[in-house]
Amino acid sequence: MSNSTWSRLRWPFKALLIALPIIAFGYFAITDGWFSAGDKSEIDRTITDGRTPTSPSSEEAKTEKATSTTAAKAEEGRIFAFQPEKPVNGELKGIVEVGATGFNSFIINMDKEKRWEVVTKDFGQSLVYEGLATTDDIRAGLKKYISMMFDKGVKSRNVHFIISSGAQKIPKTTIISSELKKMGFVVNLVTPEQEGKLGLRSALPPSYYGNAFVVDMGSGNTKISWMNAANIQAVEAPGSKYYEKDIQDDVIYNEVKMKASQIPAKNREVCFIIGGTPFDLAKQHRNGEERYTVLKSPGNYAADKPKTKAGLNIYKAIQDATGCDTFVFDWDANFSIGFLLQLPY
Repeated sequence: MSNSTWSRLRWPFKALLIALPIIAFGYFAITDGWFSAGDKSEIDRTITDGRTPTSPSSEEAKTEKATSTTAAKAEEGRIFAFQPEKPVNGELKGIVEVGATGFNSFIINMDKEKRWEVVTKDFGQSLVYEGLATTDDIRAGLKKYISMMFDKGVKSRNVHFIISSGAQKIPKTTIISSELKKMGFVVNLVTPEQEGKLGLRSALPPSYYGNAFVVDMGSGNTKISWMNAANIQAVEAPGSKYYEKDIQDDVIYNEVKMKASQIPAKNREVCFIIGGTPFDLAKQHRNGEERYTVLKSPGNYAADKPKTKAGLNIYKAIQDATGCDTFVFDWDANFSIGFLLQLPY
């Protein structure tokens, strides 16, 4: 071989000698597992798409955020598809609830099987509380109010009056009760325990007797009830105006949680909830004129006033005590209608 030929081959040969150990090292490093599978996948991804690998913590944060967003949207859009049976050949029944500041009235169509539907409902009518100083004024006001129910087709024998446990503490309701009795009407007084049982009669569908409970959250008290075999069990807890008595939230939370813990485990799948604060929460995201609105969890609501804040505290205590994740607000049920349902047809 001439010197010129060797000169042309010498540098490529040297480069080959240098490259061979590097290639061999790479081969054995990969085949013998010198890199972990995770390292190799990260290297492959970097080579393939030219991007720096994303840190696991960043990926986890994205996943957690996406999961949280999905859960929030799912909770926002939850529906309760149950629909009660319509009454067949029913009759109109009316009831007037005498409250501390006015009247609530309801007319329902109810049949012999106690299937019912609301025909009309009026809340907070203060007709007999405004400018009525004497018993004659009250009597005249009551006659006018009752005549409105007659005009809607309710027979006089089917008009009933009920005074809530909270309203019984207001002096003016005693006068109203007296005047109603003079007019020939029966006035029914109810205790908190009775309100809880009557609320269950209207709010809890028979098909849910074995796996659900009812909460009626009022200003003065909260009634929690459930079916115990063929009997209604009810307990009373503080209402959403406890803040006016300067009672601490944690004290109320613990008391309500203790009371709600009495609900049997089998009755904790669904809660049918009614009352002032649940009404305020449900109206924030009611879908049209639906009968039932599934409430979001307490932590997903903003408390814009003390009563709402107190109500959410009670709501959270009940949820924490029972583990129930389905709280269904019923736009039609209340203890006054429950009173009609327990009367002989």
